[in-house]
Amino acid sequence: MEQEKFEPKIVAFVCNWCTYTGADLAGTSRLKYGTNVKMIRVPCTGRIDPVFIIKAFEKGADGVLISGCHPNDCHYNTGNFHARRRWIFFRQLLDFIGIDSSRLHFSWVSASEGKKFVDVVTEVINSAKARGPFEKYAKINEEFVIHE
Repeated sequence: MEQEKFEPKIVAFVCNWCTYTGADLAGTSRLKYGTNVKMIRVPCTGRIDPVFIIKAFEKGADGVLISGCHPNDCHYNTGNFHARRRWIFFRQLLDFIGIDSSRLHFSWVSASEGKKFVDVVTEVINSAKARGPFEKYAKINEEFVIHE
C-alpha cells in the first residue's frame, strides 16, 4: 500500500543541445510526463563528472538519467562517445560502492524527439517505483556518524 504512494525523485542530467531541447518540444507539444524529474542542463554528457551522480544519490535521488545527443550528432564532436565509455566503467564502480547500478539510466534523445523523451522519463520513473525508495546511501552514511 505504501509502495503505491511512493513517488520517486529522479535527477536527469541532460545535454543542452539535444535532450533538453527534446524535453522543451515535449512541453510545447503538451505531452505529459512525471513532474518528479529534476532536470540539470549540461553543455554535453561528456562533461558530467561521476561525482555529480554520486551526489545525486547522496542527496536523495531514487534514480538518475543521463541523456544526450545521438552518436555522431554531438555538438562537441565526440563528447557523447567519451561519456559512453566513461559510464561503462562507472556502472561497475556504483555496484562496488553499493549503489544499485540499475538505478542509473542512459539514453540518446535528439531535439526533435519530444515523444521519445516522455517515453524515457516514464520508463525511468516506473523503474524507480518498482525498486522502491533508495535508502542504502542513508544507511551507509549512518555507519560513519560519530556518536558523542
